[in-house]
Amino acid sequence: MQHIAFRTLLYRYFFFGWLFKDASCGNQLERAAAWRHNKERAHWLLTYMRRWAGCTVLFYGLGGLVELLLQSPALSAFFYIPSALSVSVNAVIGAAWLGFKALPGPF
Repeated sequence: MQHIAFRTLLYRYFFFGWLFKDASCGNQLERAAAWRHNKERAHWLLTYMRRWAGCTVLFYGLGGLVELLLQSPALSAFFYIPSALSVSVNAVIGAAWLGFKALPGPF
């Protein structure tokens, strides 16, 4: 069993780029193989969407809690901003998932 650094595991937990191959380079057969590989891995994007949705809810809840209990809108912004960024990450993941489901390959 390989030992993977915690930093690498944390990166892989939140970012999915390591799962996919570049389908824009190589000859036609290599691009088609990379596209098929990526389509097979696309189901993992829903898992990443759930993780980022959880971050959205968690940070928004923490922001609301800080604002309510401490009466500090400036401090709560430290939680609201990551919550808003998580929404945009989820939008990108959703667009990628829809693209893998709806678009034809690069043939």
